[in-house]
Amino acid sequence: MGDNTPDDTETASEKFSDAELPELSEDVLELNHVFQALAESRRRYIVYTLKSKTEWKLTDIATKIASWEMDTPEHEVSGAEVERTYASLYHAHVPKLVEEGVITFEKPTEVIRPGPNAQQVLAALAGTGASLDMRQESHARSEMDDASK
Repeated sequence: MGDNTPDDTETASEKFSDAELPELSEDVLELNHVFQALAESRRRYIVYTLKSKTEWKLTDIATKIASWEMDTPEHEVSGAEVERTYASLYHAHVPKLVEEGVITFEKPTEVIRPGPNAQQVLAALAGTGASLDMRQESHARSEMDDASK
């Protein structure tokens, strides 16, 4: 047998005892939650918008996301498309971000604000360089640049 295979008296499980295996830290699990929160482009867009303004109406974000996805100015997005985007955000993406503590959502007013984990998620986005979302990030950041002028 070659040098890399265990012999008959030593199995792979015996070679690595439980004492030698690294323990999973809670930080790794938290990082998994960050990546789950950012797994969908619509959720990433919501997080991007938190950098430019810390309070958003859900309909405003739905309009911005529909505009970005269609590569169309906001005033040209149809009401039906905004409604479809709104429904997706309301039923799927906003609850996930609330569950992960990234945002808070007041149902009566439909206002979104940063949650306790917003900074961690924003830092993760910045750390990854958002290279897979360059068009999305530049769209969201252009709104921030316009707001700061």
